[in-house]
Amino acid sequence: MALDPMLLEILACPEDKGPLLYFEDEDTLYNPRLKRRYRIVDDIPVLLVDEAETVTDEEHARLEEKARVCGVEPNFDDQAAGD
Repeated sequence: MALDPMLLEILACPEDKGPLLYFEDEDTLYNPRLKRRYRIVDDIPVLLVDEAETVTDEEHARLEEKARVCGVEPNFDDQAAGD
């Protein structure tokens, strides 16, 4: 089951407060800036820094490429948040 779009709009990385990439098929929210993956368990995002997984450079490259190929965009515009 996909995350509710309204919920997705308000989610941010708990560490840098920036946008996340949502990979529905992997039940994952990903912060490419910090190379951190946050799991979604039973349709609930686990946005705890201590529970995040820091990914390898290879996994980061895979996720970046998947986002590019699949059209996965950040869940909000980071520039608009600073206005």
